[in-house]
Amino acid sequence: MKILIGITSKNRASILPKSIKSALSQDYLNKEIWVYDDASTDETKNLESLYPQVNWLFSDLPNGYLYARNLFMQKGGYDYFCSLDDDAWFVDHTAIRKALDHMQANPNIGALGFDMLTPDSPKRCNVVPYIIESNNFIGCGHIINLKAAKKIGYYTPNPGFYGGEEKDFCIRLINAGYKVVNYKSMYVWHEKTMLSRDLANQHLSGVCNDLVFTYRRAPLFILIPSILIKFYKHLKFSLTYKKEPLLKPCLQGFRFFFKWLITGKTHRNPVSLNAFTTFIKLGKRSS
Repeated sequence: MKILIGITSKNRASILPKSIKSALSQDYLNKEIWVYDDASTDETKNLESLYPQVNWLFSDLPNGYLYARNLFMQKGGYDYFCSLDDDAWFVDHTAIRKALDHMQANPNIGALGFDMLTPDSPKRCNVVPYIIESNNFIGCGHIINLKAAKKIGYYTPNPGFYGGEEKDFCIRLINAGYKVVNYKSMYVWHEKTMLSRDLANQHLSGVCNDLVFTYRRAPLFILIPSILIKFYKHLKFSLTYKKEPLLKPCLQGFRFFFKWLITGKTHRNPVSLNAFTTFIKLGKRSS
């Protein structure tokens, strides 16, 4: 089974080599590493000559990481796709091999997410890795079964540039009969560098995309209460968050959602009630 390890990067030439070296060091032999540069204006282009064993794609236009993930997944000749952020790297060089051993033994697994260590949470929780069923994965380090991805139609673009794409992908996997699992204590380090990040804008986008997710996937007869609950939860979180003022971007996210609704390009495609309730139950179990 062959895996494509794809890294999408933008203006992070200083830290991207850590991600590349981490991918190259994985002891699973049947792999290829690709880097998609999303119209960087820094020195990223100069890294190509330093890593000739890596396949490089340079875009003149900023298309975003979701575009790059879909591009990677639709390349022929691969059975699995591993997405690794440009500010993330594997802690263990056996991570992909052990994850694929489990996925190949369980072909009903559509996606596997790795556990995270970050500057905010740098300590390991458990010594022995274990795998549990979940309803989502963290995007900065995960593996996708490409047969499952093709069946559900890959990632669905969102109106906001950031947030919500993984859970939308996962609920559609569940609806198609696949499982989502998390490889607990098999870690990817996520540096969470603030370069090219705007937290207020990310929050705006995340609020909008979460409402879009609910509108697209909730069964009809629970659609209105589900959206109202989302409005309440986002407003409550934004009012009580202490580290940064989030009320304004939250309200802007609401406005962005309503503007999206009236475009006529909403493409509502709800999942089954069983898939929706399974998604919610798995989320409660893993939280």
